[in-house]
Order: sequence, then C-alpha cells, then structure tokens
Amino acid sequence: MSRGEKPSIVYWLDDNLYLNITNRCSNNCWFCFRNFKQGVGGFNLKLEREPTAAEVKAALESALALRRWREVVFCGFGEPTARLDVLLEVARWIRERCGGTITIRVNTNGHGYVLNKGREVAQEMRDAGVSKVSVSLNGHDEASYAENCRPMFAGGLSAVLDFVKKAKAAGLDVEVSAVRMPEVDMEKVREVAEALGVQLRVREYIPCFW
Repeated sequence: MSRGEKPSIVYWLDDNLYLNITNRCSNNCWFCFRNFKQGVGGFNLKLEREPTAAEVKAALESALALRRWREVVFCGFGEPTARLDVLLEVARWIRERCGGTITIRVNTNGHGYVLNKGREVAQEMRDAGVSKVSVSLNGHDEASYAENCRPMFAGGLSAVLDFVKKAKAAGLDVEVSAVRMPEVDMEKVREVAEALGVQLRVREYIPCFW
C-alpha cells in the first residue's frame, strides 16, 4: 500500500491503523480537518464512494502484513457508526484474524444511537470486539455544542452524553476528547467528563499540521 491521490480506506499514523469507512457525518463541525484538507499524513481520505465490508477487510489485510500495529481505529472523514453493520462485520473479522493481539477502537461523535434507532450500539460494538471508544465532546452545554459542532438534529450534546453512559455500561473503555480552541471552555468540558466518570483527552487545534 502506498500514499497518493487515490482515496484511502486504510491509512496509518505512528503505530496505529485507521479505517476510513464513510465520509458521512451527523455533525458539520466548523473546525473539522475535512473542511480544508484532502486527508492526513499524506493519505487522501475523500472517498469517491463508500467501501464494502469486503473491500475494507481486503485493504486491512494488506496493511496488517506491513508491520506490527498497536491499534486499529475506526476513524476517517466521517462518523463510523453511520455504517454500523460494516463497522461490526470488520471488527469481528479483526478479532478473528488477530485475536487479542491488537486493540480495536472507535472514534465517534457519540451520535450512534440517533443514527441507529432501536439498536444497542455500544453493546453490539463490544460483542464484535471493540474495546475502546473515544467520543468527541466539543462543548459543555447544548448551546456551545451546537455552535461548535452544528449537529443535524436538536439535542446533540444529550445524545453524546447518553452514548458515553451506555458505552460505559457495556464495558467499553471510554474517553472523551475535545479540541483546544477559544470556542471550547475546556474547564467546563472537563467538569462534564468528571461527572460522567471518564477521562478527557485534549487535542490541539493545528489546521496546517499535515
């Protein structure tokens, strides 16, 4: 596999493999990389179409052969739970292919239950082999969350908080993340994380890093 202009389903940064299974997202965050970049780390993440589960597994098989990886992370230019069934099928394949030698993580905006009505999203991910989730939390109340993340539905923050609680209840290792920028009151976000009983990971906002 090589970096180039062709859209990448699988890409890597440091010791982690990342899976770019969709460009659809229920948020339209003004600060999102996809608003001003084609991709990250030299990889083009602007998909021409959504890959099938078989295509994701084939690309992943090639990447797994390159070296020993620490984690496989569902994280691309979209919200991975928008394609929950593909996520679950690929996670099960990774678990069968790699056993417990590699961690499976999902980076999510926390809208999985809104996008998959009636599904037990967190438990289904846990059963498929996902062990960790990192949930974006770029606001401390509905107003700040709506201003920063511009969700496609009302109650965006409530959906995120509900996801975090259900993910914890399902036995997943849960953290929330927030981007350091003036529009995010990090101390108030930290208070929300503490109330939820999860760790906060602060990410730096560097638009031209890649």
